[in-house]
Amino acid sequence: MLLIKMNHKNQDQVLHSAVDVLKSGGIIAYPTETFYGLGTRIDREDSLKRLYEIKQRPREKAMPLIIGHKEQLSSIAADINSSAIKLMERFWPGPLTLLFPAKKHLSEFITGGTNKVALRIPGESFALHLAKYTPFPFTATSANPSGMPPAEDAETVIRYFGDKIELIIDCGPSPGGLPSTIVDVTTEETKILREGAVKKELLVY
Repeated sequence: MLLIKMNHKNQDQVLHSAVDVLKSGGIIAYPTETFYGLGTRIDREDSLKRLYEIKQRPREKAMPLIIGHKEQLSSIAADINSSAIKLMERFWPGPLTLLFPAKKHLSEFITGGTNKVALRIPGESFALHLAKYTPFPFTATSANPSGMPPAEDAETVIRYFGDKIELIIDCGPSPGGLPSTIVDVTTEETKILREGAVKKELLVY
């Protein structure tokens, strides 16, 4: 396991190192606008399986993703309706996760067998810069074993996972607070599955 402390001088080098690990199928821990997350590429079954195993995550639970550009949606989502477009325009980048109909090629490790895919463009954070820098989507599941509190700093990530992951990006404590709000946009009639950082009254339009 490699730990890299990021500062204002080495961001480009850190981003490059993180993408190299992702490209090789490794698992990284990185700070988001809420907590630390775990990232790996979504087209490697072995990497996704290992991620589930180290998190002890139930197989029926889908794995959220992040992207850096809306143009990447077409490779993941089978349909993008007008309700989804309105929410993306208002809240992306930001802590709003949307559930789309999934493209058929996506692994069941991603969809949890639901035929849906959960993703967002993260708010201002290292995660946003990494997503913009990375030419493919990657996972954004919280950096904690299932049932444990999400990690707010690199020290907690180390305590949880140690050498089970390849790289930890240490940007200091994450903001914490509420997780992202989750909204199902697989139909025009949206459904709030979890209220988090984006309050439900703001989702009415």
